Order: sequence, then C-alpha cells, then structure tokens
Amino acid sequence: MIRRTDITLFLLIGLWLIVIALLAAFQPSAMAMSTVTTILQFSTILALVALGQALVILCGGAGIDLSVGGTMSLTAILAMLGVEAGLPAALLVPGCLLIGGLLGTVNGLVVTRLRVLPLIATLGTFYVYSGSALAITSGANIGNVPAGLTAWGRGLVVGFPLPFLTLALPLFLIVALMLRFTSWGRWVYATGFNERSARLVGIPVDRLRLAAYAGSGVLAGTAALVSLAWLGSARPNIGQNLELTSLTAAMLGGIAIFGGRGGVIGVLAAVLLLVTVQTGLLLVNINSIWQVGIVGALLVAVLLADTLAIARRSS
Repeated sequence: MIRRTDITLFLLIGLWLIVIALLAAFQPSAMAMSTVTTILQFSTILALVALGQALVILCGGAGIDLSVGGTMSLTAILAMLGVEAGLPAALLVPGCLLIGGLLGTVNGLVVTRLRVLPLIATLGTFYVYSGSALAITSGANIGNVPAGLTAWGRGLVVGFPLPFLTLALPLFLIVALMLRFTSWGRWVYATGFNERSARLVGIPVDRLRLAAYAGSGVLAGTAALVSLAWLGSARPNIGQNLELTSLTAAMLGGIAIFGGRGGVIGVLAAVLLLVTVQTGLLLVNINSIWQVGIVGALLVAVLLADTLAIARRSS
C-alpha cells in the first residue's frame, strides 16, 4: 500500500524534474555543475531550518516557529562577537548550537509554560531576535570567521558542498529514522494527532513540545554555523524570509499543519524544489520580489489542499 508521504515525495520529485526540464529548455547554461553547487549550498541552510520547523509542527498544539530567521541571525552575530571578544575559535561550533538552543528554549517556555499561542509567541521573539541582531551591529557584517571553518563551509566533493553531505543529509536521515522507529517518534505523532489521548496515556506533551522548540533553535543555530562557514562573516539579516520559506517547505513536504502526520524526507525534497525554483527565477532575470510572492502562493495552496483533505475525511 502506498502511503500519503510516499505520494507526496513522488509528486515533489516529479515537480522538481519539470522545473529542471524548463530550465534546460529556457536557460541551458543553468545546467552547469556550478548551478547545482549553488542550489545545494542554499538548500543546506534552508533544510536545517525547515527540519526544526517540521518537528515543531508535527508536535501539534498549533505549533509553529516564526522566529527561525531571527534565531539564525542573532546566533551568528553573538557567536562571532564571542570570538572577537577572545573566546577560542574551537568554541564557535558548540557556541552556535548552544545559543540557538537557548533561544529556541525561550520560545518553548513561553508556549508551554505561559500558554501563549505559538503564532503570537514566536512572532514576538522573531522581532526581538532579528531586531537585536540589527541593533547590536548597526546593520554591519562581522568578518574574520576562522579559516578552518570556512575551508569546510566552502569545501566541495565532486561539486557537492561539504555541509550538505556531512550535515544536512545525515541529520535528515537520523531524524527520519528516529520518527519512524523510536518511542520518541511515536510520541511526537501521537501528540500531534490527538493531544488529549496522548496526555491520558502518559506522554509528557509539554516536555515534548519544549524539546521540539529547543531542537528548532539548535537547528537554526546549526544553519547559522553553516552561513558563517560559507559566507565568511556574520550577517544580521541572513535569516530574512526564512520563516516563510521554511514553513512552506514543511507544508509542501507533507507535514500536516495541525500536526501528527508527515515525514521529514519529503521536507528535504521540498527544500530542493523551492531553492531550484528560486534559483531558476534568478537565472531568467525575474525580480526577487516575485520569488517571495511565489513562495507565499505555494504556502496558501498547500494549506488550502490540507484543509480540504481534512474536510473530506471528516464528512
């Protein structure tokens, strides 16, 4: 029997092949290996953020993390300020993960302890985090990222970026296996599908959701680390629009907006599709403003399709 997640994955692959064919027809130069490298470099950052977004949504409770872009930006800035202040460069990697995790934990505490609606809570922290990143730096970049980190961030294996091969792919595989074969994964799906039943059988719903928000923060911090390694500087606006794009990738990848359904492999496929579309639009000289509009239209379409599917099942 073919599962819903398999159908989603097949559709995404089919759409991706159509986009590739259109690019080959209208912009043959886009088929160069350098284009593939660029797509995968951008995909690595978006994939990490979208993975955290997917976990938060899967846990249900109207879960959403609109602060991912701000978390990523502020993490990059604070980590590099620490290095400039004299902290050893070796602490940059754990520092990014720790800062991102702390920022994500703040989101989780506001949602699970203060009972603030996730949409409002994370929208508020998005403004706090992104605004702080800009205020601290006055909008300027912070350079001098350690050479060892940039060597990894810009490294290639047959045209494939090292961060994508050594970080994004393994993390998606690990999370996919955990969701499918561990008690934690079953708890996530049970909580998202029916919170009341999950509480009745003893699943620690609030702790699970707190961990999801903290994990989303860690993954945004990991994306910040990748941006430092690739760009060679901390940029206070590096996470701009990631909240919209990561949400679209999660929904397009088959994660149900109300939680409890979907898989993360589809999210990775959706990320590759979105970045390929955005790159293709750039190559054919379509303004970046239209790219944001297209991503927004995709999000509305996916949410509408999911709502109609739920209505059909309940009728």
